Amino acid sequence: MRAAVGDYEIDDDLDRIDTGAAVAFLLTEAYWGRWRGAELIARQIREAWRVVGAYDAVSTMVGFARAFGDGATAYLADVYVLSAHRGAGLGKALVRTMIEDGPGAGWRWMLHTSDAHGLYRQFGFAAADGRYLERPRQIRSQGGAADAAGAHPGDHGAAGR
Repeated sequence: MRAAVGDYEIDDDLDRIDTGAAVAFLLTEAYWGRWRGAELIARQIREAWRVVGAYDAVSTMVGFARAFGDGATAYLADVYVLSAHRGAGLGKALVRTMIEDGPGAGWRWMLHTSDAHGLYRQFGFAAADGRYLERPRQIRSQGGAADAAGAHPGDHGAAGR
C-alpha cells in the first residue's frame, strides 16, 4: 500500500525498508530499546508482521514503524521520523497506515511511549485500565538470578513524532 503525504511517500513494502538506516537510528537516536543490538533489531524488522516506511522525493527512508501481532492483537513499535523531516505529518501518516489503512484495522493495538501521547491519542490510544500488567525486561546476573533491567515502558515501544 502506497500513499502520498506532500512530497513524501508512505509504503508498507518490506523490500523497500532500509534496515541499516532503521538500525542506525534506533541504536543512536531513539530513547527506547537501547539494550538491543544491531542484529536483534534487523531480525525484528525482518520478522515483523508489518512494516511501514516514509520516503523523501529521492526514496531515502526518513521514517519507520513496525508491528507484530497474532491476528487479533498488535503491538506498534519503533515509530520514528528523522528530525529534519518532522512537522510534515509523517508520524501521523505512519501510524494511520499501520493501524487504520491495513490488514490490522479492526485489531486491538498496544504500544509504549514516553513522549508522543498526543500523536497516539488522535488514533484512539488511551491509558490502560487497571487490568493491564507488564513485566519489565529481565537481565540474568552471573549467578543466574533475574534482575529487572531498570527499563521504563518506552524501552520497548514507539515514539512517533
